Amino acid sequence: MRIENGGLLIMAKNHNEDDEEMTLVLTLDEGDVECSILTIYECGGKDYIVVLPKDKDGNPKDEVYIYRYLEDEEGNPSIEYIDDEEEYEAAADRYDELLDEAEYEELAGDDEE
Repeated sequence: MRIENGGLLIMAKNHNEDDEEMTLVLTLDEGDVECSILTIYECGGKDYIVVLPKDKDGNPKDEVYIYRYLEDEEGNPSIEYIDDEEEYEAAADRYDELLDEAEYEELAGDDEE
């Protein structure tokens, strides 16, 4: 899969059919950065994608990147950098809520066992 927009080039791939992790490569000013796709979610009527960048050894970094996620009428994906600070904060807050919900569900699941 190829996602292209606004100076960012993404090549997404599954490493193999048994591996559920989707990865992509962002082409940024500082060079190519391989990332794991963590989630795509909706906030305020728009879709966002959260990716976890990896260092040169393939180890995850301590930060995530959030971009606006779009698909054209043919289903071809693209991403956009979020310029608006309010929009970015809303998207980041929603992602934090999703993490909290996932943590709660995990804890609730542990209680049932």
